[in-house]
Amino acid sequence: MIHLHITAADLASVRFATSPLMETIASLRTLAAGRHGRHLHRPWIDRFAERAGRLRKRDLDLLRALVRPQGYIPDFLVPPPARRSSTFADALAQVTDADPEIVAQELAHLAAHRVAQHGPGREGRQALLQTLVHRPDAGISPITEALEAYHRIAIAPDWPRIDALLNDDIAYRLDALADGGVDRMMSGLHPSVTFADQTLKIVKYYEGHADCGGRGLLLVPCAFAWPDVLVRTAQPASPSISYSPRGLGRLWEKHPEQTGPALADVLGQTRAALLAQLDLPMSTSQAATQMALSAPTLSVHLQALRAAGLLTSRRAGRQVLYSRTELGDRLLSEAGRQPNA
Repeated sequence: MIHLHITAADLASVRFATSPLMETIASLRTLAAGRHGRHLHRPWIDRFAERAGRLRKRDLDLLRALVRPQGYIPDFLVPPPARRSSTFADALAQVTDADPEIVAQELAHLAAHRVAQHGPGREGRQALLQTLVHRPDAGISPITEALEAYHRIAIAPDWPRIDALLNDDIAYRLDALADGGVDRMMSGLHPSVTFADQTLKIVKYYEGHADCGGRGLLLVPCAFAWPDVLVRTAQPASPSISYSPRGLGRLWEKHPEQTGPALADVLGQTRAALLAQLDLPMSTSQAATQMALSAPTLSVHLQALRAAGLLTSRRAGRQVLYSRTELGDRLLSEAGRQPNA
């Protein structure tokens, strides 16, 4: 059990952020668990298997040496995002700028943890880790190159939908804060997280205490954290908790390209397909990527559906996010029940 002690000053500085790098790191654990270990992400695992041939084996071996199936993750691999939404390139720059001395300490700490690793190549990964321990300054560049290559193949193709799910969760948490204060917002983060007497308790395999100490608290929804909660307490940054977002089961649902001739006749094929896509809130650029259309073209369709009451929009930072209204849900549901002509 981790006891994270929070002061009133920390509560005043609670913030949320999404992190494509955290998703990238956490997804390596999902791969290690395999199709049966983390069945919720099974569609993604299957898709990655089809793409994996484009990734160099040495890059994947290096990342698997750094990110084990369970236990400690070196803090320099998961720097806290500076903003609510940041790019993978921004996060990778933070890794590049990590202090080699701290990197060496964290790698040595990881090497000292003899967590069981299953499957072929275990000894080789341990030897690779020992090499990095002795030359952390030379190891940062290969690490960032491997992360960039892996992210491009494993996460980037699905990032628009992952990001939409994460922002939907943040909106829910902020609504809970507005309705019931910090207690309500914290109470539903994760089944293994409880909040009472200004202490967050996170169920883990070890006992530990940490103080936020006025540094605030960063909450990071992370799809690939499921079913765990990832905790970072290293100073001087704010402690962070990465938890599974709500509605995770929707993430890998398939959206049919054809929504039925009746609905397409009324709305047009593009707008009908767009309506089906927006079960999660997306920005114009995210939806454009999913639909393979230009952002200006898609914006026209979004505005038309919004004017018809089928979509709603809200601002999240610098973005405007669109999602289906209850009317849009009903229309799509009824159209799906109609027999094809």
